[in-house]
Amino acid sequence: MQVKIQRIDKALPLPKYETAGSVGFDFVAREDTLIAPKSIGLVPGNVVVEVPANYMLLVSLRSSTPRKKGLLMPHGIGVIDHDYCGPHDEVKIQVYNFTESAVTVARGDRIAQGIFVHIDKFEFEEVAQIREKSRGGFGSTG
Repeated sequence: MQVKIQRIDKALPLPKYETAGSVGFDFVAREDTLIAPKSIGLVPGNVVVEVPANYMLLVSLRSSTPRKKGLLMPHGIGVIDHDYCGPHDEVKIQVYNFTESAVTVARGDRIAQGIFVHIDKFEFEEVAQIREKSRGGFGSTG
């Protein structure tokens, strides 16, 4: 399947899958971005992506980013909807600096990865009770 993508800065590479077994492709930072200690920042990902219908683009940090940069995603993941693809809809990676020092994400750094996920939509049927027996509530399997 082909996906339409527009680079903002054409001097930077298109995202790519680094190995044949990779499920995610890397986003690169479009510009140097300074994230203050204990603060949230947005790192421009240099692309607008036209996500195919019935898919979402899941954005996750690369596994090395917390260790190398001291950054996490405040929500754990980012979700890019199918209709987020206008001329000003650059993918941005929201990060939280959990360190005591400012962190710079340099232009060209591979900081996050994108994964296309198939989505089905469902209709909801409200009922008075789901079932008779409960598993025990939150945390009941631990």
